[in-house]
Amino acid sequence: MLLGLQGRAGDGLKLREQTLRQLCAELRRRQAATLEDCGGRSSCLRLLAASLAGYARQALLDPETERDKDIWDLAAFGHGGQADFTAISQGWLRQCARDWALDDLTRRRGRKLGTHLRQRIALVAALSASLRTRPDHGEHPAAVGRPDIDVFLRRLALAQGAGRISRLTRIEQIGHLKLIMPRMRLAGVTRPGRAAAGLSEDFALETRDVPERPGRGEPCRDLPAEIMTQLCAGLDTLTHREIRVATELLMDTGRRPEEICALAWDCLARDSDQSPVLVYDNHKAHRRSRRLPIAEGTARVILAQQQRVRDRFPGQPVSTLVLLPTAKANPGGGKPISPGTLDYVHRTWVGALPVLRASDSREFDKARIIPYAYRHTYAQRHADAGVAPDVLRELMDHRVLDTSKGYYRVGEKRRRQAVDRLTSLHFDRHGNRIWASAQTLLDSEYARRAVGEVSVPFGICREPSNVAAAGQACPFRFRCVGCDHFRTDVSYLPDLTAYLDDLLRTRERLTAALAAASVDEHGPAAGIDRWAAADAMPSAEEITRVRALIGRITADVDSLPAADRAGIDEAVATVRRHRAVMLGMPRFPPPGPLPGLPHRAGRDGQVQPA
Repeated sequence: MLLGLQGRAGDGLKLREQTLRQLCAELRRRQAATLEDCGGRSSCLRLLAASLAGYARQALLDPETERDKDIWDLAAFGHGGQADFTAISQGWLRQCARDWALDDLTRRRGRKLGTHLRQRIALVAALSASLRTRPDHGEHPAAVGRPDIDVFLRRLALAQGAGRISRLTRIEQIGHLKLIMPRMRLAGVTRPGRAAAGLSEDFALETRDVPERPGRGEPCRDLPAEIMTQLCAGLDTLTHREIRVATELLMDTGRRPEEICALAWDCLARDSDQSPVLVYDNHKAHRRSRRLPIAEGTARVILAQQQRVRDRFPGQPVSTLVLLPTAKANPGGGKPISPGTLDYVHRTWVGALPVLRASDSREFDKARIIPYAYRHTYAQRHADAGVAPDVLRELMDHRVLDTSKGYYRVGEKRRRQAVDRLTSLHFDRHGNRIWASAQTLLDSEYARRAVGEVSVPFGICREPSNVAAAGQACPFRFRCVGCDHFRTDVSYLPDLTAYLDDLLRTRERLTAALAAASVDEHGPAAGIDRWAAADAMPSAEEITRVRALIGRITADVDSLPAADRAGIDEAVATVRRHRAVMLGMPRFPPPGPLPGLPHRAGRDGQVQPA
């Protein structure tokens, strides 16, 4: 009784003196030997007795004695819940599982470690059930081997075929068990004299046993802008103050729910330029005191919540307070709301909102609106704004860039829509609009952008050798406006305009330099030979061609209705945001056959003129 009361008081749980007197009187009346023997009609007394017994049991736990049991109370190892090994019928396999679990508990961390451990034990129990089909029920470790692994794999395949498990579940189960089995051996259970002595080396899963994981499509867990607008409009109906603040912070910062719940009271800081910064702990990656730039509106939300917490716990030092304290068993203000509470209240709030409509007026599935979806929405919002991938990686606090890419669509669908819109505004080098051919090839146009063409400074090139060299080996010395392989569209209009300005500046600069220099007919002019100056001088034909091309594109775009022009502007912004950039100076290809001439392969595999 005393141990239980001490544990409850340590957790801040309240207890009325009258209720405690009633419980003691009931235990004396029944002459109960343990707290579990408390019966009676009062459910309140039974629950209190069970609570006190649980706290007393935790106080008396010892990891060294708990490890020999078949049902573990994970509180002995600093975690919640239980771990049940009784479903593993073979004694040697149960001992292997216990040794592995003990090693795993000491090496891992995390709030869901108990759940993960129970899932892994269930996998070993499934292997145990497969071994029970043997004549000896798998009781002799020296008799089992690779054929038993094959039987287990076939049973999983049968379960998938019958629809009891999904393909992804089967892949994950085999993959996890493949990692567990070698670690069981490392625990020493197969040594002579131990429970699994004589276990064959081929009783293990191999890499080839794990089915290939299906390819993942583009991320689509973000919430559209129109849905976010409707959610923000309904925030006033979220009456739970801490949950509302947590939801606003999730929307604004893109942090994980557990990171927002665990924010300290003094989580708001200022940079040297007085810009607000959110200070939080990345528990998943074990990275402390991370700093995220936030908007002033988000800072005001935090400041208002800080004031509410100070008003609620006026006598507590701020170093012990949390930003989002729970209302239960929290006399000191240091216990935050749990992610489970956040998820439950958030789900209830979303369910009570009116029907949400997407941009096409269709009803939006509310099941997609979960707290973690705001993190994907944050990433997609910044990606759409043109934030560089390396900067977005820092904002998401990821170590690897590929991890950040899994949170947002890199624009394949949106690029496809933009390409479809811009294809109708393709122009050749003469400024002729290529509508007839583009209309018939619209469905494959987006694919050719990746495999059949390459970006050049102010358009795209389809010359095969230049495409193969990633745009770095033009056989015509990059005279794009005079080449039939060159195509451009309205999205390259800023590049064409910049190129025309550069041509005009170059011509004026060279003309001025030559006019200022005293030269003879065949001598150097202003430090450059006359033939080199003539080659560097932009030709009037090129300037005329570029100017006419710009004028034709501009005229066609200006002739469109205002709504179409707005759509073209949006498509241009999408395409330019994800366009590959040519880095470095172009190079000229090695000597070889000119394009269009017949050629053959020599004995050494090199291409030679025919």
